[in-house]
Amino acid sequence: MQKILTPGSAAASAALILVPASVWAQAPSDATRYPYGPHMMGWGGGYPMMIFGPLFMVLFLAVLIAAVILIVRWASGTWPGLAGPHHAPPGRTPLDILKERFARGEIDKDEFEERRRVLGE
Repeated sequence: MQKILTPGSAAASAALILVPASVWAQAPSDATRYPYGPHMMGWGGGYPMMIFGPLFMVLFLAVLIAAVILIVRWASGTWPGLAGPHHAPPGRTPLDILKERFARGEIDKDEFEERRRVLGE
């Protein structure tokens, strides 16, 4: 079933839509309602101070990200100063590597002896 819009119902709908707009347009402004005027505390609208909002947001996010990174590094133990002393296992010396190469047969006895003398051991 299709509704038919009559001229009377169209006028009533238009009146309901347009009347609140006309009532609001005639309302007095808030300029006389507050002692400082219509702007924030007499600051002239606060527009020069609006730069601090984004700056503080970026600063807050930077501090938050830094705190999360510090907590994760501390908890995982990858930061030596926070999680206690970490001693790296002793590395292989050049002589150890030379002995391994000799044991695997990569070098012969003469070359092993010569390189050991060069290393000074």
